[in-house]
Amino acid sequence: MQLSASLKATRRAFTLIELLVVISIIGILVALLLPAVQPAREAARRTQCVNNLKQLGLALHNYEGMHLSLPPGYMSNFDSQGNDTGPGWGWAAMLLPQFEQTTVFSAANFGLNIEVPANSTARLVAVNNFLCPSDRYSAAWAAVDRDILTGAPKREICRVAQSNYVGMHGTSEPGPDGEGVLFRNSRVAFRDITDGLSQTISIGERSHLLGPATWVGSVTDALLYDDDGDHIGKPDLETGPGMILGHAGEGVGPGSNGSEPNQFYSLHSGRGVNFLFADGHVAFLKSTMNYKTYLSLSTRSGGEVVSSDY
Repeated sequence: MQLSASLKATRRAFTLIELLVVISIIGILVALLLPAVQPAREAARRTQCVNNLKQLGLALHNYEGMHLSLPPGYMSNFDSQGNDTGPGWGWAAMLLPQFEQTTVFSAANFGLNIEVPANSTARLVAVNNFLCPSDRYSAAWAAVDRDILTGAPKREICRVAQSNYVGMHGTSEPGPDGEGVLFRNSRVAFRDITDGLSQTISIGERSHLLGPATWVGSVTDALLYDDDGDHIGKPDLETGPGMILGHAGEGVGPGSNGSEPNQFYSLHSGRGVNFLFADGHVAFLKSTMNYKTYLSLSTRSGGEVVSSDY
């Protein structure tokens, strides 16, 4: 009993200084580990993004095999001035059955405009295949009509689910008659891509920081405007087809700051964008790439000679 009491008397706790030393050592170890962990996590996210695009490539090939053409960039009637009147459903919505989203596909009434209440359930479903894990996004965002002069919101038309992948319209503003593989009411077949499937972009990334995108399609009367103050994109007013399509024709490479909200952008390291090509391969194109080459890759039948080294 006396020996036990003696042991208790000599037992010591950590002093404050010792505790601070331990905390400091832990802090140093964490600081050393973080630079290694962050790139590894981003590499995993980038790999997932590439995988998403490859899955989209398989879906496009399956669709083309079944329908003998790629899906339309978006489907819309139009008035005598050529303005879209809806319904507006886009290429990604046509691919839903390829991703085991038949329930969502069946819930959408493709004969009615996206924004009608009857389509509220389908248009708000988040589909993971259309989301890049490196991006910052919310489950849904508001498609709005805006003042044509100032870009200020006038009314919310409806809310739509987020996407990070938009189709390549070509070198001109998204809408009808694109030079790429996806545009209004398009029915481009692989045989129409005379520049070669491996040298023609079909889909690319867009971060929400540049401009919003959705898998749903083009909401009639919606206008896009980069007004979030992050100085990534130009504060230019763009039409609804930019919700589902992008273009290359503004004099800047992919992923460049100063792009319009209906172009391409990503948050991956290395300043560039992942693109899916019509043959199914995915390539990371840097913002510093040769701009004429970028334009050539965005068209389906321009007849340009393009090096395989982008």
